[in-house]
Amino acid sequence: MLREAESEEMGTSVNTDADKASEETPSVESFDQITPDGEPVAGEEGSDPLALLEEQLKAAEFKLNEASDRMLRMAAEFDNYKKRMAREMDEFRKFANESLIKNLLPILDNLERAIDSSKSGEKAKANILEGVELTYKEIMSILEKYQVLPVVCLEKSFDPLFHQAVSQEESDKYPDNTVIRELMKGYTMHDRLIRPSMVTVSKAKANQKKNEDIHKNEKTINETA
Repeated sequence: MLREAESEEMGTSVNTDADKASEETPSVESFDQITPDGEPVAGEEGSDPLALLEEQLKAAEFKLNEASDRMLRMAAEFDNYKKRMAREMDEFRKFANESLIKNLLPILDNLERAIDSSKSGEKAKANILEGVELTYKEIMSILEKYQVLPVVCLEKSFDPLFHQAVSQEESDKYPDNTVIRELMKGYTMHDRLIRPSMVTVSKAKANQKKNEDIHKNEKTINETA
């Protein structure tokens, strides 16, 4: 009888512990909803899985719409930025030479006064040349401020990078391919050629060229020896 009582008490204790463990451990079936992060969320017992999936789909669509709206706003802002930059560049191109034009206006005023004074009498006409020379110097001074300088070419060897030969003349004074006349000045801006010089190039006479060739050959032989 004692052994039967002990066995009944032990059975009752095991059943009680199992019941407590089952109460503490949540059932797998209680996690009916899965969040977008993959974490289970406890739902009500007997909830419809299809309804939960529809709710998740609505949440994903909401986030997608938010992201789409942000992208549309960014695209609109970028389009406005491009239009603003285009307007600013157009304004810059229109008025890029404003400073140069302002510096040239006083020279234009001087030329107008010189033209008006030349109509007043013979004495005034004598001063036109002096006025033109002063105006020319003033213009050259302004060009120098903008690093616009004339190409020096007279009595220099012909350089196709800076000179454009218009004609050729025989000469016994200058060696072959020497610039002997400048027909139109060339100019550089910040050391970049913006207009080549129009020049006349020398062509040595037959006898002179022959003597030059002989001299060159003798010099080459002497240097080789």
